[in-house]
Amino acid sequence: MGALYTVAKREFAGYFATPIAAIFLVIFLAVSAAFTFFVGYFLERGNADLQVFFNFHPWLYLFFAPALSMRLWAEERRQGTIELFLTLPIPLWAAVLGKFLAAWLFLGLALSLTFPMWMTVNILGQPDNGVILASYLASFLMAGGYLAIGSCLSAATKNQVIAFVLTVTVAFIFTAGGAGFLTDLISEFVGKAVLDTIADISILPHFNQIVKGVIAFKDLVYFIALIAAWLLAAMAVIDYKKAG
Repeated sequence: MGALYTVAKREFAGYFATPIAAIFLVIFLAVSAAFTFFVGYFLERGNADLQVFFNFHPWLYLFFAPALSMRLWAEERRQGTIELFLTLPIPLWAAVLGKFLAAWLFLGLALSLTFPMWMTVNILGQPDNGVILASYLASFLMAGGYLAIGSCLSAATKNQVIAFVLTVTVAFIFTAGGAGFLTDLISEFVGKAVLDTIADISILPHFNQIVKGVIAFKDLVYFIALIAAWLLAAMAVIDYKKAG
C-alpha cells in the first residue's frame, strides 16, 4: 500500500506542477455552468433541484475524462520513461492503480468545486439533498469508469491524441448504448432481451438510476466492475508492451 500511496501522491502533485490543472478546472466549471444555465435553462425551469445539472455530466465527462486520462501512460511511453518507471520497486498493480486514483481524485476535485450549485438550489428552495448527494456519487463513479477506460487505451499508444480519440469513441459506445434515442432507433430491429443486455452494459441506465436517489447494489457493482475490468486490461497491456 505504501507504493500505491507514493505513486498516487506523485501523480496528483504532478497535475499542479504546471498551469494546466488550473486551466482544466476553470474550463470544467465554466462549461458545466454554461450547459446548466444556458442550455438547460436552470433558472427558467423554476425547480429547486440539480437534475438538469447532472443530466449533462455523461456528455461532459465524455471529453473531459479522456483529456485527463490520455497522458497517464502515453506520455510515459512518448518520453521513454515508462521503462525506468516500471523498473522501480513498485508492483505493476500499484503503478496502474496509483495513476488512476490520482486522475480520479483530480476529477473529483473538479466535481467538488461545483458545490456553489448545491448552495444555490438550497437558497432558491428546499431540494431533496439526499438525491443531490446520490447524484454526486453517481457522477463520481461515472468519472471513474471513463478514466479507467482512458487508462487502458492510453497504455496502448504513445500518442496522446490517438489515446484521446480512442477513449472518446469507446466511452461514447458505452454511453450511447443506454441513451433513449439509440434504443428507440434499434428497438424495431432487435428484441427486448438484446435491448436489456445493451442497457445492462451501458453507463447511462445505471447513472440515471442513482441520480434519481435510488442507490441499488447492482448499480454500484456495475461501476466497480467497469473500473476493475478496464484497469486489469491496462495492466495486461502494459505487461505485454514491457515483455515485447
